[in-house]
Amino acid sequence: MNAVRGLSAEAAIVQLRFMKRIAALPVCKLIESGIANAEQNNKVKREKLWIKSIAVGDGLTLKRWKPRAMGRAVPIRKRASHVVVVLSDKAPVKAKAKSKSAK
Repeated sequence: MNAVRGLSAEAAIVQLRFMKRIAALPVCKLIESGIANAEQNNKVKREKLWIKSIAVGDGLTLKRWKPRAMGRAVPIRKRASHVVVVLSDKAPVKAKAKSKSAK
């Protein structure tokens, strides 16, 4: 999700719609939900929202067993993720690059 970090919310949605990643659509829906919440609850205009941070963490893992030949079983892990998107109405400030002094 480094592709959308620091972008405006509308630009992030456009970029995610054209990505060929499986996770792009759920993240796009999550950002649209955050925009709708900001418009409804905080009266912030859609054009002024920026993605301040986005993080993906481990979620719940369901452990199942798949039967195999000769009475054996192999584990199946059905993994989920927790995604946190923070929207801000202030544009991100880009950090200045540190200059290296010659010795």
